[in-house]
Amino acid sequence: EGEIYESYKIFLGTLVSEPRLRIINFLRRGKKNVTEIMEKLKMGQTSVSHNLARLRKCGFVLTEREGKFVNYKLNDNTIKPLMEIIESHMGKHCVHILRSMKEKGR
Repeated sequence: EGEIYESYKIFLGTLVSEPRLRIINFLRRGKKNVTEIMEKLKMGQTSVSHNLARLRKCGFVLTEREGKFVNYKLNDNTIKPLMEIIESHMGKHCVHILRSMKEKGR
């Protein structure tokens, strides 16, 4: 049971990072190389590479070599459908919390 709990922490810790979430959401549109990710997300090369390494190590993204470029894409079998489920859930159950917080801040 302890190993499962620690695995949850690694998985959810990978998912909770804002830079990694931004990369994941950008890769939902298709495969991209590091330069494309850097330019679109306005992130430095070191940050992009570091976050992609974590995403790759945890199986969130896969790599494909195309000539001199390495392209990254979401794991279509697990992460892509998971992100669709999460987005649907958030739309039904979480967005109202965010909207309520914004209204209170007015």
